[in-house]
Amino acid sequence: MIIMKVVNVVAGEPAAEAAKLRKSANAISDALMAQARAIMDDVSAHGDPAVIDYTAKFDGVRLGSLKVTGQEVKDAYEKVSREQVKALKLMKARLEKSELAVLKRLKNIKIRSEGVSIERTVQPVASVGCYIPGGKARYPSTVVMCAVPAKVAGVKRIVAISPPAKDGSIDPLTLVAADICGVDEIYKAGGAQGIAALAYGTQTIRPVSKIVGPGGMFVTAAKLAASSAVSTDMVAGPTELLIYADSSADPRLVAVDLISQAEHSPDTVCGLVTTSEKLAAQVQEQADAVISSGVARSEIVKKSLSQNGFVAICKDERACAEFANEFAPEHLEVISASKKKAEAFANRIESAGLVLVGPDAPSSASDYCLGSNHVLPTLGFGKSRASLSVLDYVKLVNRVKVTRAGLAKVDSAVKEMATAEGLPNHYEAVRARRRKEKEE
Repeated sequence: MIIMKVVNVVAGEPAAEAAKLRKSANAISDALMAQARAIMDDVSAHGDPAVIDYTAKFDGVRLGSLKVTGQEVKDAYEKVSREQVKALKLMKARLEKSELAVLKRLKNIKIRSEGVSIERTVQPVASVGCYIPGGKARYPSTVVMCAVPAKVAGVKRIVAISPPAKDGSIDPLTLVAADICGVDEIYKAGGAQGIAALAYGTQTIRPVSKIVGPGGMFVTAAKLAASSAVSTDMVAGPTELLIYADSSADPRLVAVDLISQAEHSPDTVCGLVTTSEKLAAQVQEQADAVISSGVARSEIVKKSLSQNGFVAICKDERACAEFANEFAPEHLEVISASKKKAEAFANRIESAGLVLVGPDAPSSASDYCLGSNHVLPTLGFGKSRASLSVLDYVKLVNRVKVTRAGLAKVDSAVKEMATAEGLPNHYEAVRARRRKEKEE
């Protein structure tokens, strides 16, 4: 029987403290960071040979070449179905529509005030490296989520890396997704060695301007280590799902949603927060019944829920919201039979990568083709950012023009601040222009 840990948030106990304890259990350890840095230093020093050695060690295959050839991509189309290609194209179209809507809002930003003109222009980053996980599952959907916003932004060089199978191949649907979404280069490299190749470059792989994409704890540690050398998108580690459900929620729907995310990997974190002890018990019963009936990937699901699954029972909805905001989950589902109550609870949420409102919005659907992005912050970073988007691939560059009259308007303010900060030469640069103006 699968029993998720029950966290009783008793009256008077801050719900946020209970959430902190759950969150801290999944922190990246210093040992893991050290291991990732050691691998990355080796790749930085030796390039391709180090990547090939670590691929042999961790993925069980010694590669002759890291680069996926055009012929391999062409052959991949023979190994996928028309229905799969159609699904990829639907995902691409929906995400493109969503990202274009954001980008259009950033066009033609001009500010003019008292002799100062500022134009804020959108420029894409030069190149992007997309990490596509492999291992216990395949993720062509992640190719879409990473590459489509980059293409919309106008990134000129889009690179994808993914760990190879034991026969040295990359999943064919992943290759097809990369081709459909306009990825320019694909390499057979995963883990910390792959992140290092993107960050520092090797004999085969040129470094990129930014690294994006999700991964396990090891990849997440490597991205953190790489952030001192190259820009990264976010901490996007093992997936997380928190469900808020009230007493009116269908316990079976809650259970199957928890299972749907738990099947990712044993280090997935799935939890329920509720005020109803009855619902909590029913969800546990339903989850056990579904798994006992012979659910796919059952060993991963069992391990994930038994080790990392939890049920938090709070005194009221306010405490549930406090718990959710402190936990800051990657996905937060809000399930209630009442649309009004679901909306009211969702309005309390300030920290989550993605909020899915209502009984017909499972996180699994958002992983594919609702038009939202499934690359989301984990480990509490939902407090400071949300999903990957076109905004991660662009820079807002300020172009500033100043007239003599405009500079005169700020003369005294520059003088006061430069003097206060002990930087007198800052003001001298302004005063020199004022003197020149008078001399003319």
